[in-house]
Amino acid sequence: MSNARISREIKGHLYLIGLNRAEKRNAFDSQMIDELSQALTDYENQPALRCAVIFAHGDHFTAGLDLAALQTKMSSGIFTKDPKVVNPWGTSGRTRTKPVVVAVQGYCYTAGIELLLNADIAIAQANTQFTQIEVLRGILPFGGATSRFVKAAGWNKAMRYLLTGDVFDAQTALDLNLICEITSNHPLQRAIELAEKIATAAPLAVQATIAAAKDALELGEKQAFAKLNQHLQPLLKTQDLQEGVDAMLERRAPRFEGK
Repeated sequence: MSNARISREIKGHLYLIGLNRAEKRNAFDSQMIDELSQALTDYENQPALRCAVIFAHGDHFTAGLDLAALQTKMSSGIFTKDPKVVNPWGTSGRTRTKPVVVAVQGYCYTAGIELLLNADIAIAQANTQFTQIEVLRGILPFGGATSRFVKAAGWNKAMRYLLTGDVFDAQTALDLNLICEITSNHPLQRAIELAEKIATAAPLAVQATIAAAKDALELGEKQAFAKLNQHLQPLLKTQDLQEGVDAMLERRAPRFEGK
């Protein structure tokens, strides 16, 4: 559709999801939020797709939420609560189980930071500017930053930016553990490289690794370790486990099928 806010492209086992409202600096309105939710839901539902990459068309990743367009909907909630639909920010709705890599450049404001905080890997171009400016607009971050920013950076370092709305650069984002790499050029190619590496791994093992790591963050180490065997046991019955062993013995690259 010519007016689509989100572009989609399948590249082998990868699903490339592009923010496509460049004329508005990719600010999120309701249509864009809904389309991104649906794209991630479709990704979750297709076993052949092993890793998604979220990137942006144009010069900027996103200027954040389009508050003028969303103001009347704020009180009722702008993110999906539908248990069948994936919420890109992971604060409600269906839980995402498959890996996501996010590549940002230019402006990465408010909901953009929260989007990358809910990803598994995030990289940024050196020119990226970040800000969590909600307190200067009369609201608070409600896409996950009050939890995930604090967990990533620690209380004092997170509050330095959550409470001031100050702009910070890519190096600071790296120091705050919001991203894991900085690129000199547009980060999409590097994001695809990382996604392709993930897609060569056993997909069920990748998903189990994400689930076990989330347990540690959400439940604490003791409970996460108690649940670890629940993630391991199903993997021991998969064809992919045998393929991994065979590939090691035959000194070749494994060919996993997610079975």
